[in-house]
Amino acid sequence: MSLPHFPVMLPQMLSAMQPKADAVYVDGTFGAGGYSKALLEAADCIVYAIDRDPDVAETAKQLQSLFPNRFFLLAGSFSEMVALLAAQKVHKVDGIVLDIGVSSMQLDQPERGFSFRADGALDMRMSQSGISAADIVNSYGEEELANLIYEYGDERKSRHIANAIVKERAVAPITTTLQLANIVRRVVRKSHKDALDPATRTFQALRIEVNQELAELEAALEASESLLKPQGRIVVVTFHSLEDKIVKRFFKSRSGETGGVSRHLPFHEGTHGNVAEALPTFFLEVRKAIPPDDEEVKENVRSRSAKLRYAVRSEALQ
Repeated sequence: MSLPHFPVMLPQMLSAMQPKADAVYVDGTFGAGGYSKALLEAADCIVYAIDRDPDVAETAKQLQSLFPNRFFLLAGSFSEMVALLAAQKVHKVDGIVLDIGVSSMQLDQPERGFSFRADGALDMRMSQSGISAADIVNSYGEEELANLIYEYGDERKSRHIANAIVKERAVAPITTTLQLANIVRRVVRKSHKDALDPATRTFQALRIEVNQELAELEAALEASESLLKPQGRIVVVTFHSLEDKIVKRFFKSRSGETGGVSRHLPFHEGTHGNVAEALPTFFLEVRKAIPPDDEEVKENVRSRSAKLRYAVRSEALQ
């Protein structure tokens, strides 16, 4: 089976996950199947892959033929992994891997609307259903748009962009990627210090809103507590600071390293009287985010902003 794209930070993911025979793993963001295939090749294990994009079905069929009775695709969002796995009578797993964000395959399909490299419908829906980016751009109020672009895109000129969008859509609906990109480019000039296209941050913000990516990530992290066996591992690869902050905060909180006591941690009776002590549900072997190596960044520009964090499930009940 040939994969159309090399998955980001694959060696680092395998090193953190430490695949073992007879183990059960969850690839929460199947995409082009790179992580699933690597896990299946690394050990005689079982992989349940999750994806809400119906376009991945053909790639999944190839893996199913190569690894019969070891690979299974579950249609849905990774935030629903507890219910999706329970339907397969799976209640505990040995590892979970999440590659957060849009896949290279989706970026390379103009009709999906994730990129402005070529013109296409302003869509951005990973599940190909529900509210689209065009719906947001043409229906949200100016202040709502400005707040969205600022919060999720870290765009300093968000109010100017929102104003330009509202003025443009009053003349005609904004329906294509290049139409929106050009509106943003007229407002935000390209900086010599910043290699990004001026429209990048606005597109990122819309994609996150369309797919509720941050809420999905938070739900998946919480699900990992109940799904992972003791010594089970969760590996998360993120691509921008909003995602990384969520993962970092979750791992620090659940490992008891925040300086306070997380309300989510289970308790037991303390060794000194009846003082309740928090029991960390995870522990960290590496506290800092792991970056891609220089060679990968040279070969794959997409990996330059990637960060990998992982945690190991403790014995504490949840």
